[in-house]
Amino acid sequence: MSVTVRVPAKVNVQLAVGAARPDGFHDLANVFLAVGLYDEITATPADGLRITCEGPDAAHVPLDHTNLAARAAQKLAERHGRPADVHLHITKDIPVAGGMAGGSADGAGALLACDTLWGTGATRAELLDICAELGSDVPFSLVGGAALGTGRGEKLRPLEVGGTFHWVFAVADGGLSTPAVYAEFDRLNEAVEVPEPLASEPLLDALTKGDSTALAAALSNDLQPAALSLRPSLTTTLTTGRTAGALAALVSGSGPTTAFLTRDADSAANVAQALLTSGTCRSARVAVGPAPGATVLGRSLPTPTTLEG
Repeated sequence: MSVTVRVPAKVNVQLAVGAARPDGFHDLANVFLAVGLYDEITATPADGLRITCEGPDAAHVPLDHTNLAARAAQKLAERHGRPADVHLHITKDIPVAGGMAGGSADGAGALLACDTLWGTGATRAELLDICAELGSDVPFSLVGGAALGTGRGEKLRPLEVGGTFHWVFAVADGGLSTPAVYAEFDRLNEAVEVPEPLASEPLLDALTKGDSTALAAALSNDLQPAALSLRPSLTTTLTTGRTAGALAALVSGSGPTTAFLTRDADSAANVAQALLTSGTCRSARVAVGPAPGATVLGRSLPTPTTLEG
């Protein structure tokens, strides 16, 4: 039998970053919104652990034990005393190293796919605990929808969303290392007293009401100055999207993908076309949010072989 799981990308509609902690991490007030760009992970029994990948930028996806999908399978197998014998095939559609949690999505998707394939019967709490061990964004990839992440981002409080939000994502050439962006954040703020990260009440209220205009006014990303410092060309991309009619524009997470909130589907199509025409990005993707978290799409049995003679 094989199991296929679909997992969404995310955009941080607010990313408030505190000062570096002694362990090197930063406390966050991270408001996640899942959006309809998806990776799919298919788990099939195998003689060992194997990772394969297809799709845009698949050549940049590690196929060894450093892949979060492989680590997810190993951690679940260890907890349940079984070998991590599985072939995980990743069909990529979320930008790689683009600040949209593509790697985290693959980790969450692989975890759910292996749990379903192996029948380990892990509780939701156990799956979320493993997700938190894998990385700060992985728990939200499992949950989806909208949530406030605190701590490193792994402690989630689900949020109500009262409508649909239309987005355009401009995918840049190349990626940005999340650790490098946080290091640049620390450098830019080394002489500044960084305030405690707190969720924006106007932003949470805008999500609850489904008010795109109010949400646009409240969007924020404390990592944006660091991302723009490392990749100044993103400033032109942001300006292009705003000029084309986006309600607001910001760097998605640690970048370099840029996100544009629009009024409706027609406006999103216009902004995407303007971004593509401008040549300031490699591609422009339209998506809506919120989107569901990791979801089992289906299970399939091998086709039986008929022997004749």
